[in-house]
Amino acid sequence: MKIKHLIAAFVVVLSVNNAFSQDKKFKVHTIAFYNFENLFDTINDPDTYDEEYTPVNGWTSKNYKKKLDNLSKVLIELGTSESQKNSPVIIGACEIENRRVLEDLVKHPTLINKGYKVVHFDSPDKRGIDVGFLYQEKHFQPTSYTNVPLYVYENESKEKSKSKDEADETEENVNYDKKTKRIYTRDQLLVTGLLDGEEINVIVNHWPSRSGGEKRSSPYREAAGRLNRKIMDSIIKINPNAKFITMGDLNDGAYNKSVKQGIGAKLKKEELKEPRDVYNPFEQMAKEGHASLFYRDSGDIFDQIMVSEQFISKDKNDYSTFKYWKAGIYNKPFLIQKTGQYKGYPLRNQNGVPGFSDHFPVYIYLLKEVK
Repeated sequence: MKIKHLIAAFVVVLSVNNAFSQDKKFKVHTIAFYNFENLFDTINDPDTYDEEYTPVNGWTSKNYKKKLDNLSKVLIELGTSESQKNSPVIIGACEIENRRVLEDLVKHPTLINKGYKVVHFDSPDKRGIDVGFLYQEKHFQPTSYTNVPLYVYENESKEKSKSKDEADETEENVNYDKKTKRIYTRDQLLVTGLLDGEEINVIVNHWPSRSGGEKRSSPYREAAGRLNRKIMDSIIKINPNAKFITMGDLNDGAYNKSVKQGIGAKLKKEELKEPRDVYNPFEQMAKEGHASLFYRDSGDIFDQIMVSEQFISKDKNDYSTFKYWKAGIYNKPFLIQKTGQYKGYPLRNQNGVPGFSDHFPVYIYLLKEVK
């Protein structure tokens, strides 16, 4: 998606004649989310099903290094322009094996001068994939962080009515515990901190997959949406003026029940009536045909970033605190498959060659007036 006149700088001061009635100076920060698509190290962890990403199966140190090269290239350029050079101050991530891979990423020569730090917890996902949080220490200081587990179970009535193919797929799902019927999935990561002195709350998500079919797996993502809502409501109860951002690979579109009812996300800013309300800019983008991923030639936006009512300026001239400005999908040509069956898709890992990801990253801009 091409967005004119957008910026991704940290303390960049700019004039926005087109957006406001008079010249003002602003600072802008980029907040981003990226599914790293199987960022695994080369070490076989006996506690997870990571054998596919080990040297004996072709995932060599060379491949791992190439994957880090690719991801760092994206992150350093994500949302930037010729005149605004800073990468995102906050990056939510998913499909990472452990803290080690995030530490390797932020220490990559391309990124090391940005001063990124890491927040990470191990999730119960049996493949060993987690969510993570990267932040530029110069601009964001965490004050608290926690992982909130999502408990979902195979429904007994649906278990009895499943087709043989569906039953077989559940049996083969490494995240399914046949004894307890629990579906092990990623925790939701909540980070609270100060963005240039202003408190914000961020939830990073990677909701249950569509394994077994969209309809049958939907209750798990609906539960994830309700958990998101519960976390946000708990924040609002403590601080009615709290600002929160929820982001992630939701494995659902902005129109699905998990997002529309579970979180209660709104299509239009004008629909926001109270502090607990949430605006989802990616719903309109999906309606316009944009996509962050493709499956069987059908595009959708599973990668989304939503903001609370406190980030939406009711007075277009009031940017005394950080406010949401605009959103985008980062789909530069170097991230796109150029030939073959998957031409036009995100350039992912394939045929033993590390790519970037099977998802495009997404981002928003927060804007604040500089007096």
